[in-house]
Amino acid sequence: MFAQENMPNERKHVVSMRLTNNDRSGIQQLSSRLFIREADLYRFAVNSLLNRMSHLNDDGKRGSDLLPLFANFRHEINEYMRLTKQQLYKIINAGNADPDKLVCMSDIELLLLSDRALRRQLMQLREAIMYKDKDTTTWLTDYFVNKYYIEEPEEIDVIETKDDALFDILNLNQDYDA
Repeated sequence: MFAQENMPNERKHVVSMRLTNNDRSGIQQLSSRLFIREADLYRFAVNSLLNRMSHLNDDGKRGSDLLPLFANFRHEINEYMRLTKQQLYKIINAGNADPDKLVCMSDIELLLLSDRALRRQLMQLREAIMYKDKDTTTWLTDYFVNKYYIEEPEEIDVIETKDDALFDILNLNQDYDA
């Protein structure tokens, strides 16, 4: 879906980002362990994230269809994206003409809670108690799936092409064979 075939004229862009020393050190260690360049690992990470979040680019996915995706990304939303409940409401319900898929603000607020606060909140919701699970994300996802009659969450398709960054990593990049 997001992995593109490398064409001779495909233009690449230089992107700058800020990383903590620990993150940079981790990238260096991991790329060294995999015998690949850091740039390949960054491309893999970006490609992987785009594939995991591909439902956001699907115009057919609106409202409650997006809840399993956001339940799985709760920690990242809170730690890195710092989205507010209003922003999340707009993202999830934007352009949603189907009232059956409209997600209420109280359920969106659940996505922004820490694990401890979320467990406490789910214990107070009568309709959520029956889906109680040790794993908070599973509990939340099961609650959403049953409340909003969502089809079982789909596994994210992994795009496999011979030019995919994952292929490069698994084949340990031929650059290091020379």
